[in-house]
Amino acid sequence: MTHGHSWWHGAVIYQIYPRSFKDTSADGIGDLQGIADELDYVAELGVDAIWISPFQKSPMKDYGYDVEDYVAVDPLFGTLDDVRALIEEAHKRGLKVLMDQVLSHTSDQHAWFRESRASRTNDKADWYVWTDPRPDGTPPNNWLSVFGGPSWHWEPRRDQYYLHNFLTAQPDLNYHNPEVQDAVLDACRFWLELGVDGFRLDVCAFYFHDAQLRDNPPAETSPLGSQFNFNPYSFQQHVRDIGQEENLPFLERLRALVDEYGDRVLLGELNESDGVRLHKDYTGPGRLHLAYGYWLLGSQHVDGDVIRELSERLGHQPEDGLPCWSLDNHDFMRAASRLRQGDDHPDFTITVLAALSCLRGALCLYQGSELGLPEAEVPFERLLDPYGREFYPSFKGRDGARTPIPWRHDADHCGFSTVEPWLPIPEEHRRRSVDLQEREPGSALNRMRRFLKWRREQPALRGNDLSFYPAHKNLLVFERGNAEDGVLCVFNLSDAACEVPLASIPLGEDLVGHGFGATRRGEALHVEPWGAHFGTIA
Repeated sequence: MTHGHSWWHGAVIYQIYPRSFKDTSADGIGDLQGIADELDYVAELGVDAIWISPFQKSPMKDYGYDVEDYVAVDPLFGTLDDVRALIEEAHKRGLKVLMDQVLSHTSDQHAWFRESRASRTNDKADWYVWTDPRPDGTPPNNWLSVFGGPSWHWEPRRDQYYLHNFLTAQPDLNYHNPEVQDAVLDACRFWLELGVDGFRLDVCAFYFHDAQLRDNPPAETSPLGSQFNFNPYSFQQHVRDIGQEENLPFLERLRALVDEYGDRVLLGELNESDGVRLHKDYTGPGRLHLAYGYWLLGSQHVDGDVIRELSERLGHQPEDGLPCWSLDNHDFMRAASRLRQGDDHPDFTITVLAALSCLRGALCLYQGSELGLPEAEVPFERLLDPYGREFYPSFKGRDGARTPIPWRHDADHCGFSTVEPWLPIPEEHRRRSVDLQEREPGSALNRMRRFLKWRREQPALRGNDLSFYPAHKNLLVFERGNAEDGVLCVFNLSDAACEVPLASIPLGEDLVGHGFGATRRGEALHVEPWGAHFGTIA
């Protein structure tokens, strides 16, 4: 890449949720062939890579995040040959391919777990986290599952409890056992040999647990009244069950493996409460290349101050790890509905995404975000997400962000499938279909395409240099690079027009071709609501 940076510096990574991208087998579920068929669409966006959510063999209790076989493709999605063909076709278009790796836990149908639970003396007896009950028969500590209830489940074959941080059908691997680490690394090597360009690491702070099984302390402040108060999980500080120091040496082993294969990348998901602190540790030398936290994914409001303060906390120096900015993904309500702003500007999220893409680091762009899709309302009887079914109606789950992509407004099931999809496609998504937006020059899709293609041609946006200028909380004003080849970026993240005094910023010549527009009026730069401006650095 430019300036000697690796390809992931400043990369835009397009997340594909395969169940909902394109169905070619007429079963209502998207598949690998469907992704391959629409790679031209993805490449046309101007992105650098795709991240594909799990397609390994799975009972689908958590829709692929419960892996039954790390080196097999689930027949729902296709075959290993389909993976090879998809990688080849993506590479032809200049796209890298990252796959999800769910390494903290497996399905309870995995051969490793079936053997482990059979007895206390078999070869894999210590591959999962087993413990005896307390004298009164209760679990050994107070740890709670993300998906509700205790994170311990009784197994009568062994007369012991096993740990599950998510569903009971997702037992946690015991990373204190070196054999487990070796087996997981072997599975990763399999996919590297097959040609994937890296991994998105699901819940990578969850690999290790406190070996002494000590209790978690209570949360420092009551979650009552917060957006997560429906879940008892938020009533604890998760300092014993996740985020252990032993995670870091294992990540270094994984990084060393990936480095054997050249320019491959590790993108970690950090979901501890203090994800910024965790980011500095996990993206340290010899660890993750990129990581994203829940910093903006759970936000209900984003403005210039929010982004600026977060970016400064993450750091701008070469030794600071690279963040991967994320506004949407498969686990959170879509930003177009979640953010309490921009009601008069239906595509306001395009401006927020453009701003994030210009910061230091990389950007994850979730499928459908380029269309400005709002959250889908999924009726309870169609709800499939176990997380949502557990906590409904206080929390409606994640299905509203996972509904199929609307490809054609005039086709049955919006061209996603020839049969009823696994989740319903709302009518408002049909009105935002790909084919309709491609015809409209000012659509969210065309604006995103135009901006990302322009952005690719700006070397300064791939580097480490980033300096903010003081500005109103609704404005985000910063420069990337230096006076020789730098870019001055101005974003208005509000419903009101803003005036930026030209004396306060080193704005040189206006840059064009990005699709945004602001005007110079006397001694000020006038920026329309949800507008932006770019120029050279004077």
